[in-house]
Amino acid sequence: MKKTLLSLALLAAAGSTAAQADEVKFVTNAAYPPFEFVDDNNEMQGFDIDLAKALCEVAELECSFHNQAFDSLIPSLKFKRYHAAIAAMDITPERSEQVDFSDIYYENSAVFVAPAGQFSAIEALKDKTVGVQNGTSHQKYIQDKLEAEGLESRAYPSVQDALLDLSNGRIEAVFADTAVVGDWLAKSEGFEVVGEAITDDNYFGTGFGIAVTKGNQALLDKLNQGLAELKANGTYDSLYGKYFPK
Repeated sequence: MKKTLLSLALLAAAGSTAAQADEVKFVTNAAYPPFEFVDDNNEMQGFDIDLAKALCEVAELECSFHNQAFDSLIPSLKFKRYHAAIAAMDITPERSEQVDFSDIYYENSAVFVAPAGQFSAIEALKDKTVGVQNGTSHQKYIQDKLEAEGLESRAYPSVQDALLDLSNGRIEAVFADTAVVGDWLAKSEGFEVVGEAITDDNYFGTGFGIAVTKGNQALLDKLNQGLAELKANGTYDSLYGKYFPK
């Protein structure tokens, strides 16, 4: 009898493991509208979230979504706490050494935003304080390219915190993704983009990808196949039009 019960328990455990084998834990930083944000019902929303849910549906994956600070996303994948990160993450050579990336799902650029009429060009931001989100390619770009010219960056937990300080006059500008700045400008008066959009393949401009734990080729293949299917069946265009109307 004990043997039978033990066998049944082992079978049940095996069945549970098999049932959960295709569960994918996505992690994001839900403070980056319109890509990911938390709504009034404390639910995660945004282009990335909807895209990931659509991917899970076509790939027949059970998925869950988790919220963390942006600078902890790649370490979480490396320690295998999560399987994938979708968080408006630029594909860069440095990150590609730590995680694997899906095919590009969004082409990207970055811009500076500041009070209207104060700065005629990016060069005019010399000796000024520019807010960036901590751990982002925007922060690294300023550190590598512009701090030697006198531009100072100030890191924030989220770009929304940086934009709030910009609104309150605590910093002179913010450097962030073009789509995020555009979303904020549509709701804010008295601010404008400074200079031209910046693309640099070492930082941004290559595009956004879904990061997965290094070596998880099976998941990467499923995500890439799903992206191709969503683009072919019109779902991707529908989501894009929802969050980035022309």
